[in-house]
Amino acid sequence: MTKTVKIADKLEKVDSYFTVNRYDNGYMLELNGRTKDGEWTTSKTIANSIEDLLVIVKEALTLPLD
Repeated sequence: MTKTVKIADKLEKVDSYFTVNRYDNGYMLELNGRTKDGEWTTSKTIANSIEDLLVIVKEALTLPLD
C-alpha cells in the first residue's frame, strides 16, 4: 500500500456525499467540505489501488458532517 494523504489535513467537516472516479491506473475520491477557516473547498485524493481507496473512503466516513 502506498502512503495516502489524509483528508483531515485538508478538510475539517465534509459534505454528506462524495464521488469516486475510476481510471485505467487508479481512482480519485472527490469530496466537498469546509477547511479549518470555514471556507468551502473540494478535496481530490488519488489512490493507486482499491485498498488505498478504501482507506481514504473510511477516513472520509469518520469525519464530522457539515
